[in-house]
Amino acid sequence: MLEELSAHLQDAQAAGRTGQDVIGGDVRTFAAAWARARTPLPLRMLRTASLGCFAIGCLLLFSYAIRWTTSLDITPGQLAFWAVLGTATVTWELRRGSLGIRRSWALALAAALPAALLTEWLAGDAVLLELPLWAAPLLLLPGLPYAITDARAKKNSRA
Repeated sequence: MLEELSAHLQDAQAAGRTGQDVIGGDVRTFAAAWARARTPLPLRMLRTASLGCFAIGCLLLFSYAIRWTTSLDITPGQLAFWAVLGTATVTWELRRGSLGIRRSWALALAAALPAALLTEWLAGDAVLLELPLWAAPLLLLPGLPYAITDARAKKNSRA
């Protein structure tokens, strides 16, 4: 890692940039981002899938709370929307090494909305399945340790 960082700093210096331009204002944040980007692909995939399940669980809990119900009806259009949104977000996360939430979700929404509309048009709006309330906490569990770790790291970097 030291050799790679040295090479990056030398390349930046040759391009007329300073080390501050490469590393940024916070060395700890840079080191954490560097370590996340250098994590082996299987571990990044596990973390991304777990956090994806966590995000879906949060969205489901929000849907249950808004509708004030204990079961949700899932239609083909909804299923296509969430499948494409999740796939695009996870693919972007694995390709980039970090999730730029605004850009990656904008890209994912640009792909998910047409997929949902097309699926709704082709397959109709029949209910595929009913999702019970206990499914949301079950989806929250795999990503909970990662979410807590990320929240603590963000809190410590601010301090």
